[in-house]
Amino acid sequence: MLYDVGAPPSRHGRATDVDVAGSASTTSTPEGQYAMHSLQFTAESSSNGMIERDFTVGEVPGVLWSPASGIERAPLVLMGHGGGNHKKHPAMAGRARLLVTGRGFHVAVIDVPGHGDRPRTAHDEREIAELYRARAAGEPEGPIVVRYNAHLAQLAVPEWRATLDALQELPEIGTDGPVGYFGINMGTAIGIPFVASEPRITAAVFGQHWPDVLAEDAKQITIPIEFDLQWDDEHIPREAGLALFDAFASTEKSLHVNAGKHKELPRFEADSAVRFFARHFGRAVTSLI
Repeated sequence: MLYDVGAPPSRHGRATDVDVAGSASTTSTPEGQYAMHSLQFTAESSSNGMIERDFTVGEVPGVLWSPASGIERAPLVLMGHGGGNHKKHPAMAGRARLLVTGRGFHVAVIDVPGHGDRPRTAHDEREIAELYRARAAGEPEGPIVVRYNAHLAQLAVPEWRATLDALQELPEIGTDGPVGYFGINMGTAIGIPFVASEPRITAAVFGQHWPDVLAEDAKQITIPIEFDLQWDDEHIPREAGLALFDAFASTEKSLHVNAGKHKELPRFEADSAVRFFARHFGRAVTSLI
């Protein structure tokens, strides 16, 4: 399945002054008045050198994976999950393990509206029905996915900003360390407008999406980029993928092209993404002691 869609109404705008231990406050943004919430950890477990902590920021659920040592301040990688998936999908957990146990980074994922632990609305259900109708009729799915991903991005980008604000209040992350973004498919649809408007992100991995509504935001991105493209993608024409890659204004950007269909992105591209972040973040790991 290429994509499942779904999203509840937007509840969060750009959040600032998030106090992890304190009470919520409010701020005025162009999108209206929004409540700002502290980060609350709700569950914790550990295995094989990695700590997993569930959290919420307001009504947005997420997960933070960290090295089990717990004694180092390290870079943070924000990951965007794919359409129809969720924050703890095996792809997310697997990539997180590579970054955490292999490089000592922190990794955070939040559920996109309408995914994972978040409910769908009537609007979501209409979009899902339209997608399934097009699929059954053999019609292109791209126009529906592009339209709905753009809607999800409008909701999720402010939530990602608020989440990053809250995560940077944690002593093991802080406000002075590098932050990356890693998202393919829907993760790219949300990640490009997020990164374009978020100066705290210093390196990003994207891929496998149409350029229709993303090219203008991509033109605002100048940080190092790694971009994945499937040469035989049955949904996204290679010319469309190449056009999105070309739109990035980054002077350092790498195009990773592999033979195969949409669902056949090689797993070694995850290893490549880990090396990409390690290269740009260097030895940016410091002791908290």
